[in-house]
Amino acid sequence: MSLPPEKASELKQIINNHLLKMDIHGKIREVLAETLKDDKGQSHQSLSEATFLRALQSRGIIDDVMKDLRLTQDAPTDAEKGLPPKPGANFVNKDITAEELKLKQLKKSNVNPLRRYLYLQVLGGKAFLEHLHEPEPLPGQVFSTFTLYLHFRNQRFRSKPVPCACDPSLEEGFLLEIHRDGIGEGNKMADATELLSVCDPVHLVLIKTNTSSETTLVSSYFLDWRTVLSTSSGKTCFAVELMGVGSECKVPAGVLTVSLELYPPLTETLSTDIISTQQSLERHRTAEKERLFLVYAKQWWREFLEIRPSHQSKMVKIFAQDENGINRPVCSYVRVLRAGRLLESPRQAARFVSLLAHEKAPVVGGGGGKQEQWCTLMAFLCRGKGDCEDHATLLCSLLLGFGLDAYVCVGTKARGVAHTWVLTRGCDGSITFWESLTAHRYLHRAIDPDGAPLSPQPKPSSPYRTVGCVFNHQTFLANCQPSDAVELCVFDFQNQSRWKAMSEEALKSVCAPGSTTSLPPLPPLCAPSLEPAACSNQLELEMRYLISEHRKDLELATVWDDHLSYLLSSALSAYELERCTGVSCGNEEFQDALRRALADGHTFKGFPIHFLHHNARRAFATCLRSPFCQEIVSCRGDHVRLAVRVRVFVYPENACAVWLMLACKYRSVL
Repeated sequence: MSLPPEKASELKQIINNHLLKMDIHGKIREVLAETLKDDKGQSHQSLSEATFLRALQSRGIIDDVMKDLRLTQDAPTDAEKGLPPKPGANFVNKDITAEELKLKQLKKSNVNPLRRYLYLQVLGGKAFLEHLHEPEPLPGQVFSTFTLYLHFRNQRFRSKPVPCACDPSLEEGFLLEIHRDGIGEGNKMADATELLSVCDPVHLVLIKTNTSSETTLVSSYFLDWRTVLSTSSGKTCFAVELMGVGSECKVPAGVLTVSLELYPPLTETLSTDIISTQQSLERHRTAEKERLFLVYAKQWWREFLEIRPSHQSKMVKIFAQDENGINRPVCSYVRVLRAGRLLESPRQAARFVSLLAHEKAPVVGGGGGKQEQWCTLMAFLCRGKGDCEDHATLLCSLLLGFGLDAYVCVGTKARGVAHTWVLTRGCDGSITFWESLTAHRYLHRAIDPDGAPLSPQPKPSSPYRTVGCVFNHQTFLANCQPSDAVELCVFDFQNQSRWKAMSEEALKSVCAPGSTTSLPPLPPLCAPSLEPAACSNQLELEMRYLISEHRKDLELATVWDDHLSYLLSSALSAYELERCTGVSCGNEEFQDALRRALADGHTFKGFPIHFLHHNARRAFATCLRSPFCQEIVSCRGDHVRLAVRVRVFVYPENACAVWLMLACKYRSVL
């Protein structure tokens, strides 16, 4: 393909700039020095060009140059298609002289040359002293890992898992788009002043996964990236000290070395004084808003206590601590969250939230006290498990996204155990409770304490005992009824004699999106990366192997019935559908298929079991603890045939509903 002279010179300049960025001359000098040193003892003849090229190729220099240099897309050009060339539009590849040429993100990302990007590079970790004596992992050995998650302006990323160590090799690059609507519109590139107004932080969440696939939140850090706006090169590198979480929020967990680089570089930079002044101004505004809200909240609380002295003991929670030990209004933990195509209905959203494991915040030492920790949504999703407050706030956010009038309830359940759940109000005044840990729904009917003694009263259907307050993203209401018992509560929020409301304006000043810079940004849900069919097949094969080995230890033969295994699929599908919708269907077809598959005189036994993970050994150990499963796995008799079927249902964030059914059939012998 011939090129016009101006394009040929442009191509030469692009290649020359690329070679300069790779420091190709320095690498050639190093290889030349090493080659001459190696040949010194052999002969004194001059070094040939072919020998030197072989030396460059053996050290991978040529491969590195060709691997990183990508001038055109893989699609055929207009000339190859036989089409007339377009005037100077197809050849230039988004400013190839920029640093993205050496980044592999350029190959995979659709980089818009009219927008600013931030290339965040993690260059390694150090001083994770908890893993000071961690042994080096052996080849093939299962080991604990660190995974770094990022969220920035509706973009989420994760690093590859690396082995836990005192100095973990966390080395990863992330290409973040800074551009947004209203900044750099049209053909105008956002300049330093406009970028300075983008106060959204980069949220870093570090997760540890142990050998049993159990996750632990190590650190949650908000990085202000705007220091890069003051560097003339558009690049800066610094150390980030990660602190622990919960009761260890004041203890350093480790250090990450982070490099930030703007693409394209700024033509005019800002002074460090301007950036620090802007940051100081934002902190001052946030602190002032939080101070005014605290003054208002104290006054509101005094007024609430004056209604009845017994209100002192009610569970009215205005503030809650996040994983970093920062007190925030509880309303700030709820936002309107839309899941796009990932979730299709409110009940499916409830099912998804219930699949995130329940685990109370860890406490060091005894005493039976509960550690106060409401996680930010990003930390909760990355960890994949949390306490009832995390589940309730996420479910409430999703239900609000589906257009429901949803609130988080704070109260107690049986034996006075503190608990949170979700409430929705229908247009007809109906009240429905949603248990975020199980996806169960309860229709609430209040008992009339003033009713006639013999008049029929509704029986309590929910496990909840008392309710102290309800809230969502813009409303906070405290229960000021004579009794806080759920069965007596009337959820008429407009009645000020029953519910005392906080000022919506006061709540909006500290809880509305963008109201304060301390408010964590709302991350989007991530689509699942697991393949349900592949996961189901893999887990089923592993379960077959474990069952066969177990029966071999019992000196029992194992014969599998593939047809019977296939028939179990419809039952597992019906179980998951019932969990999502509350409607049972398909049982008649399953029963009919089983009757046809069983010969006369044969007996069928089956037992379904549900998991939130896809670890075969953990699943099999759980099965053996059930006497019903044990009876099937250890079945003895005439013409025994075994069957196992696994169905993995995948939801956003790779949350899994794993259904497993063990079954056997055998000939009945009297």
